[in-house]
Amino acid sequence: MLITTKIKLMLEQEHHDKLLETMKQYNAACNYISGFAFEQSQYNRIKLQKLVYYDVRDKFHLSSQMTILAVRKVADAYIAGKAKKKKEYKKPKSKKNVEKTLISFRETGAMSYDARTLSFTGLELASILTLDGRIKVPMKISPYHQGVMQGKNIRGQADLIWHDGVFYLLLVVELPENEPYIPIDALGVDLGIKNIAADSMGESHSGDAVNAVRHRNAKLRAKLQAKGTKSAKRLLARRRRKEARFSRDVNHCISKHMVEKAKRHRSLLALEDLTGIRERITVRKAQRRNQHAWAFAQLRSYIEYKALIAGVPVVLVDPRNTSRECPQCGHIAKENRKTRDWFCCQACEYAAPADNVAALNIRSRALVSVPNVGVAI
Repeated sequence: MLITTKIKLMLEQEHHDKLLETMKQYNAACNYISGFAFEQSQYNRIKLQKLVYYDVRDKFHLSSQMTILAVRKVADAYIAGKAKKKKEYKKPKSKKNVEKTLISFRETGAMSYDARTLSFTGLELASILTLDGRIKVPMKISPYHQGVMQGKNIRGQADLIWHDGVFYLLLVVELPENEPYIPIDALGVDLGIKNIAADSMGESHSGDAVNAVRHRNAKLRAKLQAKGTKSAKRLLARRRRKEARFSRDVNHCISKHMVEKAKRHRSLLALEDLTGIRERITVRKAQRRNQHAWAFAQLRSYIEYKALIAGVPVVLVDPRNTSRECPQCGHIAKENRKTRDWFCCQACEYAAPADNVAALNIRSRALVSVPNVGVAI
């Protein structure tokens, strides 16, 4: 499988300025190409390149390969927009519904590189093409990413991004996948807010500490925004991605634990298919921040890619009534869950923590959907 690694570039000021100017010229060229493509309704990469190649080189002083990559970026953006609109309008009433809109690119938007414009000397140096020729830049790679990249094949193009005055390379690395084993059981996982994850074996990952951190950050942001001084704005700027990094770290830890547990018990991982959950449910105004703050899709994606590497099968099941159905007798009723934390069946009086009951129901549905589970090898 392919994973993306984020590598920090350690640039001197001179090299930083060269790279930033190259990025700005590249995105200016992309905007020029996009305007031309929109006016001419020409979104084919090959045809578009023939029409704008020499003009772009003259106007923006890009190299031959940079020009080709800029055309490719614009064409791919319009193709992606077309695919998105086709999905949004399955049966368009008129052509107006699928008309394209002009795509524009940020001055410091991501810049594409490939093997002709970017090369490496081991894991220490990157040779990057700029408007003023190539520069050799030291790379800062974490021990984890060094282990991932060592001896691996770096595939396709890389993206150069600029965040908070720092340049990073997003490199795609190919990792071997383990052959999925034949599971002998299923591990159901219920995702939530009070408990971020609860499994069918009775283990829960509480969200209390996580929610406390989020509430504290929200109060601090409100206080700093109300203060409005320069120092307050600087602190806000420094902290703006702190909560997102915290969220990613927690999701990585939980997903790693779940995959290891499933592999240890030779089970498949059963998750709820929560696609579009935020559009399907409504909550009170006071609960909106909690409802929309945590990245459930991110946690699911982390579980899926870690499971793919480990060879753990993953199954998605319908989440409807998983917290209202009794795992003993199958009775479904809203009254079965009178409180958020506790489940008590009105038919057979089976009682247990509500999130773990939901995980048991997810496990049962996975066992039904995968008929070969339970056959030991």
